[in-house]
Amino acid sequence: MKVGYNGSVIEAEKAVVSVFDHGFLYGMGLFETFRTYGGQAHKLNRHLARLTAGCEALHIRYLPDEAHVRSWLSDVMKANGLEEAYVRLTVSAGDEGLGLPHGDYTNPQLWLTVKPLPEMPPSVYDQGRELRLLRTVRNSPEGDTRLKSLHYMNNIIAKRELQRTGAAPGAEGLLLTKEGWLSEGIVSNLFFVRNGKLYTPSLATGILPGITRELVLELAAQSGIAAEEGLYSWEQLIQADEVWVTSSIQELVPVTTLTDMDGQSVIVGSGRAGRLHRLLLERYRADAVSRNA
Repeated sequence: MKVGYNGSVIEAEKAVVSVFDHGFLYGMGLFETFRTYGGQAHKLNRHLARLTAGCEALHIRYLPDEAHVRSWLSDVMKANGLEEAYVRLTVSAGDEGLGLPHGDYTNPQLWLTVKPLPEMPPSVYDQGRELRLLRTVRNSPEGDTRLKSLHYMNNIIAKRELQRTGAAPGAEGLLLTKEGWLSEGIVSNLFFVRNGKLYTPSLATGILPGITRELVLELAAQSGIAAEEGLYSWEQLIQADEVWVTSSIQELVPVTTLTDMDGQSVIVGSGRAGRLHRLLLERYRADAVSRNA
């Protein structure tokens, strides 16, 4: 397998990280995951804007150039024989020796890794998946806004819990805030519909400001669908007519089963993807294909 490393394309085993890299020592680093449509990175400008803001917050001197990243990605995909890809761009703070930093990180290290897009049976977007409430609490962001950082322990702990519950294959786990409000999935943002209105947890809950989340809210506004961001409970979620989760890789995945911490499940709506989910997924894909044609 070949990977991108500081702008080049090399064998994966050669893309090493120093033991004194502060991404390794202290988790000082960021990443973006996205996918391609027609071989082109989807909404790369938005992903790079979020990455840039994160680098500024962590004092990592890296300003990505979109044209360069697109060209670099093309080279990495070709080297791995991929026409479409699941992509991860990682920025680590770099080698700053042992001890906390005294100034900005001026020598960041970059990795661009790809793999085939996961196979998603079309039936998933009709029959949906399970969303299981977890006991693991969503941790608070280290700063004002949650960064897509290398600090991923909370998510991994949640993933381990989900695996122990005996959830259905492909199920997602849902975390509450310490106050008990709905937050987000392990690797997704959450949406639900009640009486024709769209709801999603507020960024004030400390969730990641997801790119797909942002796009869904924009598409809802363009489609004349009323939407609200706020603080919501599990009790409100189980009364929803439709539920779905979003991510840049899997798009909008309907949730048709909600399971609580005691293993008690309820069926959402008719048990199949709802009208607003179908509408927004269609418009999301149409936008993605047209912009990357």
